[in-house]
Amino acid sequence: MLDVVTLGEAMTLFVPARIGRLRYANHYERSVAGAESNTAIGLAKLGHRVGWLSRVGDDEFGQYILSFLRGEQVDVSRVRLTPDAPTGVFFKERRSLDATRVFYYRAGSAASRLHPHDLDADYLRSARYLHLTGITPALSASCRETTKAAIQIANEAGVPISFDPNLRLKLWSAGEAREAFLEILPHVQLVLTSLDEAALITGLSDPERAAARLLDTGPSTVVIKRGEEGATAADAEGILFAPAMKVSVVETVGAGDAFNAGFLSGRLRGWSLAESLRLGNIMGALATTAPGDIEGLPDWAEVQAYLGGDAPVAR
Repeated sequence: MLDVVTLGEAMTLFVPARIGRLRYANHYERSVAGAESNTAIGLAKLGHRVGWLSRVGDDEFGQYILSFLRGEQVDVSRVRLTPDAPTGVFFKERRSLDATRVFYYRAGSAASRLHPHDLDADYLRSARYLHLTGITPALSASCRETTKAAIQIANEAGVPISFDPNLRLKLWSAGEAREAFLEILPHVQLVLTSLDEAALITGLSDPERAAARLLDTGPSTVVIKRGEEGATAADAEGILFAPAMKVSVVETVGAGDAFNAGFLSGRLRGWSLAESLRLGNIMGALATTAPGDIEGLPDWAEVQAYLGGDAPVAR
């Protein structure tokens, strides 16, 4: 049995060694990034059994991604090599310590060719959670059908689904995204969203009102990630807020994925909503202390040191 199965695109990431425009960058550091794989790695570091399902190109970058994720203890046995499509890549441009732009080269990638027949139904049924994001259905029509098929398999098997809208306006319009999210929400049990995404879906900018409105769409638990302010969560028992942990921020990209890993880890451990929210905040904060999407992710031993302190939670 796996604790979590997730599916989506992982790409090879290139980050310039120096701050400035990409046109002047000559040296890059290479890594792996993708919302779903980031969360998978975060969960694996916390001691969970995690599987990632996708396609990569039958090329050097695809082999690199598979090797990297194996090294992070993520199961990649259901990843398919695609010989006639490349592995996606993207670049980060760091204009300053707190300003980052992202440039994707993922159109026509191997992952964009994900198809429902790529899904191993028994593999999905073996999980305690299926974790999905709104990025995958934005990649292509076949990816959207694959997302729907995975949701159907999980729903029929009673596997709870966590969903992060993870809005990417470089992939589709706000209207298209909202329509797709509203189709997905009635079929998931947990929503992990940002305040901007919640506002897009509900039309409400107040986190408590937006969380309550999202509960009305079907999920039993809603979490609204609010960055340096903390996070708001809502379920049938009410609404609570937990402040963020204060750290020296190096880069915020990937913090939401890390939060997802922490919150899901808490739920998998049978923790309360407040306890899970706190673990999510710890993971999200620590992820911002290093450049790159996953380099700051802590392991369970490191997290325990932070769990010993007091973190006020108000319901």
